[in-house]
Amino acid sequence: MLINRTGSIAIVVGSLLAGMQVPAQAVDSVSLELAQGNKTNVARIGAQWEWSSKWWQSNGTHIGGYWDLDLSQWRATRFRNMPDTTQNITEIGLTPVFRFQRDDKKGLYAEVGIGAHYLSGVYNNNGKQLSTHFQFGEHLGLGYVFADALELGLRLQHFSNGGVREPNDGVNFVVLRARYRF
Repeated sequence: MLINRTGSIAIVVGSLLAGMQVPAQAVDSVSLELAQGNKTNVARIGAQWEWSSKWWQSNGTHIGGYWDLDLSQWRATRFRNMPDTTQNITEIGLTPVFRFQRDDKKGLYAEVGIGAHYLSGVYNNNGKQLSTHFQFGEHLGLGYVFADALELGLRLQHFSNGGVREPNDGVNFVVLRARYRF
């Protein structure tokens, strides 16, 4: 069963990655994110590369996307489920993100992403454990892009190793995000 689940995850991620172009251009935007969940605070910086592809273009909208490379610091405040103990973890991740947006890339958008993340430590906080350094990070997001290239968004994000090893309780975050396009 574990092999089937892991194999299925690998096929899905591989298929997603195979359909995207590797960025040849320079970074075209940067982001700052603050997140909270499970007595853990996260501060994250990111760099993004937009795709030139536009899928299902119709009525002035399309599905596009971008690569999101991030570096974050997690500060858990209930390490091993003990009050007044902390755990600090550094995380790096790469996520392909699909976005439903207007053709002019302004106004409201909705997005979804699933990527690969590496944690510097094994997360164990407030009764939730992730038993591996490697994690999948999925998110759903909504936001608004202003005329001056500033974007503000809200994401719900989940980290899990996909059942590769137990315990795998998963961790959820609510994320506030600001992004600036060059």
